[in-house]
Amino acid sequence: KAGLMGMAMPRRLGGLNFPITPYIMAADIVSRADTGFENLWGLQDCAETIYEFASEEQKQKYIPRVCAGETMSMDLTEPDAGSDLQSVMLKATEQPDGTWLLNGVKRFITNGDSDENKMGIKGSPTCELVYKNAKAELCGSRRMGLIKYVMALMNGARLGIAAQSVGVSEIAYREALAYAKDRKQFGKAIIEFPAVFEMLATMKAKLDASRSLLYETSRYVDLYKAYDDIAKERALTPEEKKESKLYSKLADACTPLAKGLSSEYCNQNAYDCIQIHGGSGFMKDYACERVYRDARITSIYEGTTQLQVVAAIRHVTTGTVNLLIDSYREQLAAGIKPALETAKANLEQMTEKYNAAIASVLEAKDTAYVDFMARRLVEMAGNIIMSYLLLLDAQRNDSFIRSAQVYNKMAQAVVNTHSDFIANFTPDQIEFYKA
Repeated sequence: KAGLMGMAMPRRLGGLNFPITPYIMAADIVSRADTGFENLWGLQDCAETIYEFASEEQKQKYIPRVCAGETMSMDLTEPDAGSDLQSVMLKATEQPDGTWLLNGVKRFITNGDSDENKMGIKGSPTCELVYKNAKAELCGSRRMGLIKYVMALMNGARLGIAAQSVGVSEIAYREALAYAKDRKQFGKAIIEFPAVFEMLATMKAKLDASRSLLYETSRYVDLYKAYDDIAKERALTPEEKKESKLYSKLADACTPLAKGLSSEYCNQNAYDCIQIHGGSGFMKDYACERVYRDARITSIYEGTTQLQVVAAIRHVTTGTVNLLIDSYREQLAAGIKPALETAKANLEQMTEKYNAAIASVLEAKDTAYVDFMARRLVEMAGNIIMSYLLLLDAQRNDSFIRSAQVYNKMAQAVVNTHSDFIANFTPDQIEFYKA
């Protein structure tokens, strides 16, 4: 009724013609109100795949229905194929008349019009779907589905879950802050105790850092998609092609970082929200109990955190992350507020340790060793990027100074810990960890 379906679809197809960034902002806001409902409302981003790859006839047939309020379902996961989409067993068989029939089983399908019993996001129905000669249409070209189309679909979905994670982090922080101000112990509000105000400051820093990376990622997505739209009307110039390729690469690098780190922070903030509530947080009388249950899925679906590490590590080892870091350094080169000078100096040291850690891991020329250290390198990269983004936010607006300083100290501890671990580890020691 609010007319907020098909936000990023063009007006000619019934959409609102927004860029991705305002849609992602809206997803953040919807999520903090009701995480399960955001799953249903957010499925409109599946229409992006139809818009990018379907025929004009299919666009005219399906996208206006989404924009009018009909919902969609993204059916990827199977009983024996979760993150490993190359192992899917559902078969699409072409018929003599050019139509297609589907046979197989899909599992954990959001909006599948049935309801499994699950821990959280209870307002979002999840079910198993069985296809028996189900009629289907081919979208795009044959043999491109798992190579290009699903990857584009997953990137969009992961950005959506990053937004959902930020929304959950926001409501977790708000609930914790309100309770800490109201709850009194030993004659004063618990927010006055260092153990509590440190937790709240850290929650806020994680929230602000997550949102900064989320919007940075959506901005790169908007830029490369704008060039894709232009290319449908005319040939891109060599300079435009170069920029389009760069923005696409930056979006590919930032998306798994945003999804992976924001979902982990979302879970940590939900945990700390419960902790600040104490025994009350364990009761269903308070919203934080639902927030805690809703948060848990964010680091699992649309690719686990471990899979986000797999997606991000190549951008760490091939220098894409350094392109981002160098661009942030340039933006801060003209000067920085006195309150942020120490944080900037810390970041320079963190970046040196990060680059030394990458060099050390790659020097071993051992793929298994790179895989083992990937999480640490990706976390270092994400912490440095988010710390730089918060410095830039604080340069523009004083309200971010506290979060920039708090997150900087947190990032410094993470980078130092991972750097020391890598410096004192050899590839043969991986054996210690094997079952």
